[in-house]
Amino acid sequence: MHNTLNNERDNSLTSNAFGFMRIPLCFNPYEKNDNQYVITGAPFDLATSGRSGSRFGPNSIRQMSTNLTWEENRWPWNFNFRQYVQVIDCGDLVYSPGNAQEFSDKLYLHAKKLLSLKKYMITIGGDHFITLPILRAYKKYFGKIALIQFDAHSDTYPSQNIFDHGSTFYHAINEDLIDPLYSVQIGIRTQYNKNFYFKVFDSIQVNNLPTYNILKEIKSTIGDMFVYISIDIDCLDPAYAPGTGTPVIGGISTEKIGKIIRGLTDINIIGMDVVEVSPPYDASGITSLAAATIILDLIYLNTFRKK
Repeated sequence: MHNTLNNERDNSLTSNAFGFMRIPLCFNPYEKNDNQYVITGAPFDLATSGRSGSRFGPNSIRQMSTNLTWEENRWPWNFNFRQYVQVIDCGDLVYSPGNAQEFSDKLYLHAKKLLSLKKYMITIGGDHFITLPILRAYKKYFGKIALIQFDAHSDTYPSQNIFDHGSTFYHAINEDLIDPLYSVQIGIRTQYNKNFYFKVFDSIQVNNLPTYNILKEIKSTIGDMFVYISIDIDCLDPAYAPGTGTPVIGGISTEKIGKIIRGLTDINIIGMDVVEVSPPYDASGITSLAAATIILDLIYLNTFRKK
């Protein structure tokens, strides 16, 4: 495989049996092509505080995505995304075992290169730390951006340790990568610091409010800011997503998150990730299936905006 980051052959990416939605794997994602979405697996769980295993998430989500391939037009969208955009899957980022700093550096450089070529990034985690090096790359090209975060936890817990999936957005704020005044957290149901000024929809609000009201407040909060979407699968109730490292009861349903995602058509989305799927705790595969479906809906969402 040729890695154009260094213009030499190395092992920065590796293959899987197939890509997401059986999309052909592409090991040179740095070619200049217009209207191209790049899916990257980030098999990293060294920052996990609870149950590990999310390093296996990208492969499991790809496998479960085959259950979504028989439908030419994903319901309820009335078009085929393949007619409007090219989606490629470049496999998984590879790093030396146990070397969190190397992983972070490689993911940052990978993201920076893709963004320099105006690619649209879709990243599959891995634990929630993976969002931090990605946001650092986005800062280089978009400045400070807004965040839509689906999560059971705020991930703004103070920590001097960079490699902590519970402090990802604490560090993102301190590094001036996101603007919390224009950002939204959805599904929170653990303790959080209100002084960070996110617009927070806790899980009780999300479950009780009509989707229309939630979308209206999301759009009024974000305005015309560039937006990055980060979805921790534990935003879902464990009944819908048991395969995750830090499950919290009282979450939202797959139906509710689908309605919210499909309603974000007026938001200027510039990238997205789905994280914290831990297949060892997902015996039935429903967590990986939920993640794969969410990713596909996000692809359709952004394609709809570009049609």
